[in-house]
Amino acid sequence: MAEWKLNPEYQSLNNYFGSLEAVFSQEGERITKDRVSEVVRVEIEGERYYVKRYWDAGKGIRRYVGKPRIKREWQNMQRFKKWGIPTAEVVASGLERDSKGLFARGAMVTKEIPNTVDLSMIVANADHRLNDYNWVNSISLQLAKATRKMHDHNFAHNDLKWRNLLVDDKNQLFFIDCPSGSFWYGYMFSFRRIKDLACLDKVAKYHLTQTQRLRFYLQYRGRDRLNDKDKKRIRSIVRLYEGRE
Repeated sequence: MAEWKLNPEYQSLNNYFGSLEAVFSQEGERITKDRVSEVVRVEIEGERYYVKRYWDAGKGIRRYVGKPRIKREWQNMQRFKKWGIPTAEVVASGLERDSKGLFARGAMVTKEIPNTVDLSMIVANADHRLNDYNWVNSISLQLAKATRKMHDHNFAHNDLKWRNLLVDDKNQLFFIDCPSGSFWYGYMFSFRRIKDLACLDKVAKYHLTQTQRLRFYLQYRGRDRLNDKDKKRIRSIVRLYEGRE
C-alpha cells in the first residue's frame, strides 16, 4: 500500500519523481547515509534536487507508534511554507506500508536552494560576515520572526541547530530538516520553546556578543525591553545546556 504525491508544479519531472519506485531508483551524489536513511543529490535539466530516502522506521516502539519520520518532515516543511517561513520546496513525497500497515519505506524530494550555506559552516569557516553588524542583525531578525511564527502556532522545532539554517547570497534565511518538529501545549510547550531558543544560543554564546544575543531575544519577543517573565525565561534558556556540552 503506497501513497505518493508529485507537486503539480513539477509534472514535467514525472519520469524522475512520479512514483516511489522511480525515486528509489535515482542515482546521484550521496550526501549522507545512516542505518535507516540516505540523502542523495541529483541534477536534472540543470536543476539540482535532494532525494531523502528511508527504508526503516527505526528501532523499538518507533516501528509501531506515531507518524513515520519522513512524513513528519515533509508535512513540517509544508507547514513552514504555509506560515510564511522560507524553506526548501517539496517536489514530491510519500511512503509505502506493508501488509500489516507498518512503515516499509518512504521518500521526499526537495529542490535545492541555490547559493546557500548553513550557519554552522559560517562559524566553522570563521566567515567575515559574523563581524558585519548589519548582516548579523538582518539574519537575527529573520530568525527571530520565523521562530516566533512557529511558536505562535504552538509548534516547536526540537532540533533548531545552526546546521539546519541556511543563508543564501541575498542574505535570506531558510529553515530545513525538521523531522522532529511537533505541536505541544501547556508546560510541555513552554519547555520545548525554551529548548529551541537554548539550542540556538548554545552556539551563539561563543560567536556573538551578549548585546547581539539579547537583541535576538527582544526581536523574538517583538519588544524593546525585558519584563520579569522575559528575564526568568532567559535564565532558563542559558541554564538548559549548562554542563552538557
